Order: sequence, then structure tokens, then C-alpha cells
Amino acid sequence: MDSHFQKVKEYLLELNFNIVEENESDGVFVVENEEAGIKNVVLIVADPILIVEQYLFDLKDGSSEIFKKLLIKNRDIIHGAFALDETGNKVLFRNTHECVNLDLNELEATLNSLALLLSEYANELIAFSKE
Repeated sequence: MDSHFQKVKEYLLELNFNIVEENESDGVFVVENEEAGIKNVVLIVADPILIVEQYLFDLKDGSSEIFKKLLIKNRDIIHGAFALDETGNKVLFRNTHECVNLDLNELEATLNSLALLLSEYANELIAFSKE
């Protein structure tokens, strides 16, 4: 895991992400890039995979209309997708990668996809968080 952790760290630094928190024993990074509108993205190196997650909002009501809109938008997201946490109450952006094949371009594509999603879909996400 150490080599994968270091590889991810190098990629994050090369992509100009600020590492807010880092815990090598748990394989966790928390990163931000204010220029891209990304804050508190969690990356977990859980060999053999890298998990990239961004908390978006809490569901106040399990409205099927919100789920429908999120699933429709999933189709437009190039890298990653909306997901629910284990409680079913938190909506996340999530993507996973195989550590052994991970390269800079793949990680950059996921983070760019998240930034694009947040910029294009921000008003809808805010509205969902209030419903």
C-alpha cells in the first residue's frame, strides 16, 4: 500500500491539490483545490483500489423524484457517479480506480469530473439539500 499511497500523493501535488489531511496508516487524504471549487474530497487508498469521495448533501426526505433526477444526471457524469452512504441519508460523489493501473490522467479526469459537476449542477444540488 505504501507505494500506492505515495503515488497518489505525488499525483495530487502535481495536480496542485492542497493536502489538508493525510494519514498513511489509514491510507487517507483529504484534499482541496479552491480554484476548481473542490473542498474536502476524501481519497482512500484501500489496496487494491483508490476510492475518491466528496460529500454533497444530506437527504431530508427520501423523495423518489430526487433519486430520479440524480440517476438521470449520473448518465451525464463522465467519471464517477452519485452514491448514497451506508445510512442512505448522505449523497456523495464517488469513483474508484485500480491502484496498480492508476495514472495521473485517470485521477485528474475524476477530479475534473467532480469540479465540472459542482460548477454545472450546483443550483440543483443546493435545491435537493433543502427538499
